[in-house]
Amino acid sequence: MEIIRLETCENDIFEKIVKWNYNWWGKKNSKSMEAVAYLFKHSICRDRLPQTFVALSDGEPVGMYQLSMNDDLFGRPDIYPWLINVYVDEAYRGRQVCRAMMETVRENARLAGLNELFLYTSHVGLYEKFGWEFIENVKTFNGDSPEERLYRLKI
Repeated sequence: MEIIRLETCENDIFEKIVKWNYNWWGKKNSKSMEAVAYLFKHSICRDRLPQTFVALSDGEPVGMYQLSMNDDLFGRPDIYPWLINVYVDEAYRGRQVCRAMMETVRENARLAGLNELFLYTSHVGLYEKFGWEFIENVKTFNGDSPEERLYRLKI
């Protein structure tokens, strides 16, 4: 498995991650495929955030994550930068894709000049395996998940 930083939106990998995110959260939040593609087009940076990373298995995208200054945690603009959009293709879940991606997060954050990262999630016990520290439960004001767990990773 290889984890790459996505550097262009002119390829099949980009189209795949747009479809993942559209189906995962875009539809639910009334975003068009075009709006999700636009967001991801502007989430491909080399020397600043946001940055997008993709897990490849035999050249095929199987997972992704992003480093970003914002994750839309309403009411908490004091918390940044973020690990966001951690996703593993359903067909590859349970195959150590998340582990492979998480093993690259700290180094990619360090290369981006970061000294800590935050994430919020409903998962319990997953991110702790990779050195993330639970901080507190936070209100998200999202209808389907009004409270989630806030984590920090020291780089």
